[in-house]
Amino acid sequence: MAERTAGIIVIGNEILSGKVTDANSPFMAEGLRAAGVELRRIVTIPDEVDLIAQAVRSFHESYDLVFTSGGVGPTHDDVTMEGIAGGLDRKVVVDPALEAGIRRHIKGEVNAAHLKMAEVPEGAVLIHDEGVGFPTIQVENIYILPGIPEILRKKFDALRVRFQADPYHLKIIYTRWNESEIAGALNQTMSEFPELLLGSYPKIDNPEYRVKLTVESKDEAYAKRAFDRLLALLTEAAVVRTE
Repeated sequence: MAERTAGIIVIGNEILSGKVTDANSPFMAEGLRAAGVELRRIVTIPDEVDLIAQAVRSFHESYDLVFTSGGVGPTHDDVTMEGIAGGLDRKVVVDPALEAGIRRHIKGEVNAAHLKMAEVPEGAVLIHDEGVGFPTIQVENIYILPGIPEILRKKFDALRVRFQADPYHLKIIYTRWNESEIAGALNQTMSEFPELLLGSYPKIDNPEYRVKLTVESKDEAYAKRAFDRLLALLTEAAVVRTE
C-alpha cells in the first residue's frame, strides 16, 4: 500500500484555556500509528471560523487524511462546520438525511439547535457504521469528529478500516546508560540505516532503565537488521532488556 500522511486539528477554547485536557489527539495518534499512517502534525485552535478555515485549507492540501475534533454540537460556539466549509470554499447546507434522522429521533418539536446538527459543508457524505448512532461526516479527505472522547473513539475505530496501510514494525531496547554514553551507537546505526525511524527517550529516576530506544520501519527485515546492529554497538553491558 502507498504511504499515507495525516494531520489532526483539535478545535476548542476549552482545550486552550486548560479547562479540558485533550484526550482525542493522543488517541488518534496511537490509532494512526497502529494503522500504518504517518501523523505529520497536530494543531489546537480556538472556536473561530477564520482560524478553522485557515487550518483546514492548509491541512487539506498538505496531508492525505485530515481529522478534526470538536465544535460540532448545537451551541453558539460550535462553528467547525462553518470553518471547514470556508476552508474548502463551500457553503454550509442542511443535509436532508441528517435532518430526517434528527426529526425521527426527537419525536417532538424540533428547534433551531436541533437542526444545526444537520448542517454540513456542501458536498459532504455521511458514513454509517454499525454501533455508531450518529453518522460520521466526511468532506473530501477530511473526517469531522466530535470532541466528546467516548464518541470520537467509537467513530475513529469504525473508520480505521478505510485508511489502514502497511504497519510499522517496532522493536524496543531499554538501556541502563545515559544518552551521552550511547549517542555514538545511535549515530552509527543511523549512518548505516538512514531510512530507520530511531527514537531515544530518557527516563528520569527510573530504577530499571535510563533510556528507551525504539527502532521502527515498515520493512520488517530492515528493522530487524538495524535492531541487531544497534544491539551489537551497545554491547550487553548497556542493555537491560528488549521487546
